[in-house]
Amino acid sequence: MMNDEKLNYDQSFAQLEAEARQAAASLASPEAVENFRLEWLGRKQGRLKQLSDQWLKSAPVDAKRELGQRFNALKTLVEGLLEAAAGAGPTDAALAAEAIDITLPGTRRLTGAEHPITRTMNELIGIFAGLGYSVGVGPEVETDYYNFESMNFPPGHPARDTQDTLVIANQDRRSLRERLLLRTHTSPVQMRTMEQQPPPIRIVIPGKVHRNDAADATHSPVFHQVEGLCVDTNITFSDLKGTLDHAMKALFGSSVKTRFFPSFFPFTEPSADVQISCIFCGGKGCRKCKHSGWIELLGCGMVDPAVFAFAAEKQPGYDPKKISGFAFGMGVERIAMMKYGVSDIGQFYSGDMRFLEQFA
Repeated sequence: MMNDEKLNYDQSFAQLEAEARQAAASLASPEAVENFRLEWLGRKQGRLKQLSDQWLKSAPVDAKRELGQRFNALKTLVEGLLEAAAGAGPTDAALAAEAIDITLPGTRRLTGAEHPITRTMNELIGIFAGLGYSVGVGPEVETDYYNFESMNFPPGHPARDTQDTLVIANQDRRSLRERLLLRTHTSPVQMRTMEQQPPPIRIVIPGKVHRNDAADATHSPVFHQVEGLCVDTNITFSDLKGTLDHAMKALFGSSVKTRFFPSFFPFTEPSADVQISCIFCGGKGCRKCKHSGWIELLGCGMVDPAVFAFAAEKQPGYDPKKISGFAFGMGVERIAMMKYGVSDIGQFYSGDMRFLEQFA
């Protein structure tokens, strides 16, 4: 290699090394590091690839060894600079730009609150949990069998008319008991639970239900229920009365009284409507209790043996000759309206923050 050529190569390599060092010193982000790698080490357009093609392949034979050593040294330098830049943290300038003054007051996040329906439902669950009840859940889209037939609503029974039902379309090809509908009560969970568990059972069942009711101040096509089921040996109506009397006192105060009137439900026999003494006037009589001193709140009764017969098809332990039980059900919205003095059920679903903030 001629001295002039060697000098030119030395100057070129020294200039390339200086450029690489200067470029690497300003790398402050992962994107910049990647761009540096592509610029110098890219397989197709990288500067070292171009250098190899232009110098090493066309260099004289006697110069290739020395040029190869200088080229490898430059490549090692670039790779070292790249590794250092990739492993290093952000620069002081980058950190300063992202600095947070920790002495400033932080952004205060507003604490959420339970919706009044959720709060009431959880309060009811807590009362019965204290009595040893567990929580049962089930699907909102049910079959006719679980929603009606297994609850002693046989096809054509007039009691079905009291629960105006929202059915799923295009079910005509299925047998009646397999047709799908939006559950009209949470009672199907009672049957599903009995099919899965032998007695004794104590469950409380909260959930959303659907009926084709016209919306007004006290009715909604979508609302919530809490039902309960207790099954064991020697369960009597006295147990039912004691359980509900305790629950109403825990819910509305120890001064509340309860009374039971005969009623009818297909899945209980005997059945009763439960009234509580008016919590607004203390039983003296006012507009809210229609001057009777009492407010009807829920329905209940002893489980009909026909319901146990359906459960016994999968769980023989539900022999009505050996066990007995009671069930009850109440509307959550009705209780929430009484507890919080709400006159229109639609306010629970309106999403009006002015209304909801009262319960925060």
